[in-house]
Amino acid sequence: MTIEALIADDHAIIRDGLRKLLADTPDLRVSGEAADGNALLDLIRQRHWDILLLDLSMPGRNGLELIRLVHTEQPKLPILIFSMHPEEQYAVRAIRAGASGYLTKGSSTDQILPVIRKVAGGAMFISPKVAELLATDFIRGPDDVPHTRLTDREFEIFSRIVHGCSPAEIAAELSLSAKTVSSHKSHILEKMGLSTQIDLLRYAIVHGLLDPAYEQGS
Repeated sequence: MTIEALIADDHAIIRDGLRKLLADTPDLRVSGEAADGNALLDLIRQRHWDILLLDLSMPGRNGLELIRLVHTEQPKLPILIFSMHPEEQYAVRAIRAGASGYLTKGSSTDQILPVIRKVAGGAMFISPKVAELLATDFIRGPDDVPHTRLTDREFEIFSRIVHGCSPAEIAAELSLSAKTVSSHKSHILEKMGLSTQIDLLRYAIVHGLLDPAYEQGS
């Protein structure tokens, strides 16, 4: 039986790499590709897929929001997050939203294929690091650390702010107005009890929320 995968990533080179990787295996095949959230939802409505490999940072819709929207259309579809963001940033939120696993794009080929098969078969993939993060999150409670009080959209904007993106860049990348981004920034500062963007950056450094390999739009 061939596992038919749907890939959602705005970078053609990532989609091409995954397609070639899966093409070299007899039991895996990329049967659909989407470069943005709206295209993904269109494909989800057309047919059944065995697994969705989803990037969290795509134009249009919030990647965490997409997990919920996809499950509204296909509740049983396994979703494996394949992201450039380190596990500390989004893994717990993604699992909470309904993802079945979280892999970073720095994962080895030897790891990717078994994980795809495992998740497509209905199992969860929880790495030791993600297990630790989930355990810590459970023990301390959702509101113990200020950044956990943020909504998924607010956290997405927070992450871009501390990585140096301007309000205009964030607005363009997330298909929001600059006014909306500024409003979110104000709410973020208020919820976290901080005053300035520099405070946000210091907080991100202290809590290990900066990704040294971050590239805007990845």
